Amino acid sequence: MFGPFERMLAWRYLRARKGERFVSITAAFSLLGIALGVAALIIVMAVMNGFRQDLIARIIGLNGHLTVHPASGRSLAAYETLAARLAALPGVAQAVPTIEGQVLLTGQQGGAAGGAVRGIAPEALRARGVIARGLRLGSLEGFGGDDTAVLGLRLAARMGLRLGDQVTLVLPQARGADFSVAPKQRAFRIVGLFDIGMPEYDGREVFIPLAAAQAFFGLEQAASQVELFVADPDQVAPVTEAVRRLLARQPYRVTDWQGANSSIYAAVVVERNVMFLILTLVILVAAFNIISSLTMLVKDKGRDIAILRTMGARQGAILRIFLLCGATVGCGGTLIGFLLGLGIASNFDGLRAALLALEGTPFFRPELLFLTQLPAVVDPREVVLVLAMGLGLSLLATLYPSWRAARIDPARALRHG
Repeated sequence: MFGPFERMLAWRYLRARKGERFVSITAAFSLLGIALGVAALIIVMAVMNGFRQDLIARIIGLNGHLTVHPASGRSLAAYETLAARLAALPGVAQAVPTIEGQVLLTGQQGGAAGGAVRGIAPEALRARGVIARGLRLGSLEGFGGDDTAVLGLRLAARMGLRLGDQVTLVLPQARGADFSVAPKQRAFRIVGLFDIGMPEYDGREVFIPLAAAQAFFGLEQAASQVELFVADPDQVAPVTEAVRRLLARQPYRVTDWQGANSSIYAAVVVERNVMFLILTLVILVAAFNIISSLTMLVKDKGRDIAILRTMGARQGAILRIFLLCGATVGCGGTLIGFLLGLGIASNFDGLRAALLALEGTPFFRPELLFLTQLPAVVDPREVVLVLAMGLGLSLLATLYPSWRAARIDPARALRHG
């Protein structure tokens, strides 16, 4: 497409010569602007992906991706059969019956706090990666029987509890066999303390075995819900529809994590899209710089263009020369930005550690400390989109100045040159 003559002239026009340095400096700044815009977009999108992935993992790590509740009442009697039916659906990785309830916790030293109790089978709790990774003290192997519990580390610290201590769960309004209402309490031994970095869970959650929860809450041979985990949490909507079709006209209510956390999920999606739009405008501004620098180059080379035309150069050749000048700046900046952005995003952990070491003091509050540990997740599709956008805007920015160069009238340019 571009001949040796056109490539040679384009390269000569881009080089800084005596009296032409301003045009070359403008082209260099245009290249730098494109490079920084593309790099910033790749880095920010990778960080936003890491933030979204980490936040979603923490939100749904202690909860099922979708949950089946009774439409009325508080118990599922045939929960084992229901869990087996749900586990057989395509896309469902695990179906876990659980019991949830709000209780008052009291410790050996007299501390008291409100908490959320979850009754779960021991093997199901061990299978939850977020708990296994977040366990700070104790072991999940000791979780089982009728009197063991796993607590959030913040909750234990607030109550002055340590590993091996007894914590008493108090159910303020437990209905007795004679239909009287009186507090019910039961002591559990702490076998594990976890910290997943989310205060709303670390400061209130208590796990006890499912059988113990059934006895404590008076739900013999019943559960309060069935939690389902899917292979891809982002594709939970089709599984939710399949579950609703399976349970149509049955007394069950189905909610997924996107619906239950719709405000948080929507905020993350909107923020991600807004950041993409803002940084796209940075690339667009850099593309306008290409237009201005190429326009100045065309004006500066008007006499040269006229001479080339009188020597037999066609309009197409002139058009290709300046297209090549603009494409060299725009595409070169895009490729430099791509390499810079991908390099920083791929080594984000090391760079973050270096910045934290230079800072010397933590600049995040303890409850936001997980922000310093966010991964940068590079999505190949987004990188391809950024590359295509950078290259496309760069090429579009060269069209009008190149067309103007090709349309220059040789006689007028030589007369007024």
